[in-house]
Amino acid sequence: MKRAAPMQRKTPLARTGFKRPEPSAAFKTTFHTKTLMRKAALKTRRKRVTVAEGAKYLAACRDEPCYLNVLCPWTDWADPTVVDCHSNQSKHGKAGARKADHEFTVPGCARCHDWYDNSGAPYELKCAKFDNALERWAPRRARKMGLTMQEAA
Repeated sequence: MKRAAPMQRKTPLARTGFKRPEPSAAFKTTFHTKTLMRKAALKTRRKRVTVAEGAKYLAACRDEPCYLNVLCPWTDWADPTVVDCHSNQSKHGKAGARKADHEFTVPGCARCHDWYDNSGAPYELKCAKFDNALERWAPRRARKMGLTMQEAA
């Protein structure tokens, strides 16, 4: 089987500078309008809560006993596994992959937190346990953070 001869250019390539070609006027107008519309939409978006703003709620859960008290007895000592447990209810801002707002957190030990997030318990039971814990935790958190009850609510 014979190989075909490689193609050869009869005229050399024309040299051009590094300048990019100018886009047409129609493209400029469309692009500019879309950019302005996007900037206007960005200005109207709701300000997202930063980590620093929510950190005060998360820090309040440190050195606290478990408030969920599902798999552990009620204790008044701080369990080293206690972390902040975010609500799983949409009324507290939970949606899809988005966590609930930081103000809807309660301290919970690792076992109770795992029960709340991963167990097959009925959703209504989980909501009832969390709402009870939040009701008990909110006044203590308000005192700890130096807030009045109107600010905490």
